[in-house]
Amino acid sequence: MEKFGKSQPIKRVEDVRFLTGAGRYVDDIAPKDALHAFVFRSSVAHGVITELDVSDAAAAEGVHLVFTCADMEEAGVNIAIGGAILKNRDGSDAASPLRPMLAKDKVRFVGEPVAMVVAETYEQARDAAELIMFDVDELPANIAMARGGETVHAEATDNCAFDWGMGDEQATDAAFKSAAKTVALEVGDNRIIVNSIEPRGCFAEWDGTRLHLANNGQGVWVHKGNLVKAFGLDESAVRVTNPDTGGAFGMKAMAYPEYFLVSHAARVLGKPVRWMSERTEAMLSDNGGRDLVSVAELAFDENNKITAYRVRTKCNLGAYNSQFGQPIQTTLFSRVLMGVYDVQNTWLQVEGYYTNTVQVDAYRGAGRPEAIYVLERVMDRAARELGVDPWELRRINFIKPDQFPYATATGETYDVGDFNKVLTRGASQADAAGFAARRDADAAKGLLRGQGVCYYIESILGDPSEGAKVNFLEDGTVEILVGTQSGGQGHETVYAKFLSDQTGIPLENIRVIQGDSDLIAQGGGTGGSRSVTTQNNATLATVSKMVDAFTAFLSEEMGVPATEISFDDERFRAEGSNLTPTMLEVADMAREKGREDLLTHHERATLPARSFPNGVHVCEVVIDPETGIVTTDRYTVVDDFGNLINPLLAEGQVHGGVVQGIGQALQERVVYDEDGQLLTASFMDYAMPRAMDVPYISFTSEPVPSTANIMGMKGCGEAGTVGALAAVSNAVQDALWDHGIRQADMPFTPHKVWELLQGEAIAAE
Repeated sequence: MEKFGKSQPIKRVEDVRFLTGAGRYVDDIAPKDALHAFVFRSSVAHGVITELDVSDAAAAEGVHLVFTCADMEEAGVNIAIGGAILKNRDGSDAASPLRPMLAKDKVRFVGEPVAMVVAETYEQARDAAELIMFDVDELPANIAMARGGETVHAEATDNCAFDWGMGDEQATDAAFKSAAKTVALEVGDNRIIVNSIEPRGCFAEWDGTRLHLANNGQGVWVHKGNLVKAFGLDESAVRVTNPDTGGAFGMKAMAYPEYFLVSHAARVLGKPVRWMSERTEAMLSDNGGRDLVSVAELAFDENNKITAYRVRTKCNLGAYNSQFGQPIQTTLFSRVLMGVYDVQNTWLQVEGYYTNTVQVDAYRGAGRPEAIYVLERVMDRAARELGVDPWELRRINFIKPDQFPYATATGETYDVGDFNKVLTRGASQADAAGFAARRDADAAKGLLRGQGVCYYIESILGDPSEGAKVNFLEDGTVEILVGTQSGGQGHETVYAKFLSDQTGIPLENIRVIQGDSDLIAQGGGTGGSRSVTTQNNATLATVSKMVDAFTAFLSEEMGVPATEISFDDERFRAEGSNLTPTMLEVADMAREKGREDLLTHHERATLPARSFPNGVHVCEVVIDPETGIVTTDRYTVVDDFGNLINPLLAEGQVHGGVVQGIGQALQERVVYDEDGQLLTASFMDYAMPRAMDVPYISFTSEPVPSTANIMGMKGCGEAGTVGALAAVSNAVQDALWDHGIRQADMPFTPHKVWELLQGEAIAAE
């Protein structure tokens, strides 16, 4: 561990900048003379456009440009926004209807962009948009995840975009037929709205030959590739930058119409153009998360060992295929389908549906949180129906330490794990033994206490390769250029500290550079908890290259063969030489000798395999049956993240993820009415957790170092949410179980819980 990181809880260096208002977000850095864009959006969920006249808007005061889809096509823009497409079970391609940058012929969800207005001021652009003559021959809105109803796209007449499967259906069916016991549970996973602290925004500049787009994304290369394709430009003619980004968690990784629209406006006008989303606009147009229903079934032998697992899921894609929409609940869900349990007979079948709602894509994890939620809910149900302690049922079925590396039924290879050790530590940290006494004490007060357990595992996603570039500057500072993008995770601290640990360069001398496609030729961006493992792996490779180059240079300076020179993470040393230079001193020596080639070092590296963070979440809730209010009273997390670079930041990541999980489980409720209108489009109607809704969250590290990278690290970005959903939900179910309530689904709002309890009370009368 000493070689790869000191595992010190360093406070984030970027926080002073953010807390003192010195952060530079996209709306802060837009050119002062930039024109303002306003997106005119559909107020109708579904219908044929019968009138779209923008002439009055174009003639309004201060307006420079108004354009529609037809105008973009006439200008030669490729208006199709891409999305990944699956293969159906029968081998055919899943549906791939056009997703236009602006509505073409029809509108398919409330909030769909129809036109863009560009004016001197935002107010002028917004006022001019009210002059647009827009009429729609309305069609019935389809908001159901089911075959039939009004067709959203001609390419999927029954609204089913795909019917996908993975596993051995016959072997799984056979195992169910011969099982000693089977357990089934329908599990709903409610839609959530993103609400990043900084809504999406961008500005674009065009100098006649080159396009520059600045947006608050999760990496620049996906967006650069999209712009190159849309406008038919050479790669050298497009630059994308990401400034400070105020929250993302997946939803800022992919393409959105506004980035193309603002870029098009800048090219047409030859002037910079800016756009920033408002909150309700964001709620209507940002990709949603989750929104699926699964029927999960477990087959057991007479010893309570799982022999097969079967899941049938229906998921909501929204109105179009978003960038990763089709793979989320299919290939990504499958990555951790069986979780931490030793089962080889599995079958996953997923149907994806188009509805007249905003698109659904990656947010708060992608597929893996949903898979673990389904599995751990049905594990909890199985424990009840089998009459087995839920902790013990997990132990019986864990993959054992001597089974690693373990090949899962869906093609993953878990490198290491000691799940029972982590679970046992979790029981101790959570004082599981004291739960019964706490439950009885609450019962005496008329309150219901429940305990929920979730054992999760995560699969790190994204490109396993990454690059790092280190520049030694004349003023004694060092730049490290990285291929990922921070959205609040503390990358500037983590990457600088890691480089400092490997080189002895003082932390305060290191500056992290990110988010500029001109400075960094290639990168994988941030997503899937990949950043720290892939980026630090690349840093190690770059440091190794630096050491080799500096050693060769010092051979002459020190008068000894290069093979006799060593570097101890702080200084170069050799027997027989009194020179012991630091990295910075060697760089100064190289500069004096005119060796500019030694002042810049770049290397790419690829992780040989994925790592799999895992852990146990234990939650206790208290329910007031008179009001239905659910209080999260105790929350304990024991995680195996492998070797930690900075425990303080890892704990912060877990806290943030757990709070988002608590939010979805207890408060966040998206409601579309039968006409496809979003009824929860403001904070008056869409609830998120506040500090008073969250208990102290206990975090303990119980590392089993990964063998998938030489640092022994495992990602941690999404882990908090992955474990929280089932831990909270199982706790609520536990509290309600003795009242005869057998089907309890998120979100557990006071009204829903009160109605469940009232229903049982009425049934008992």
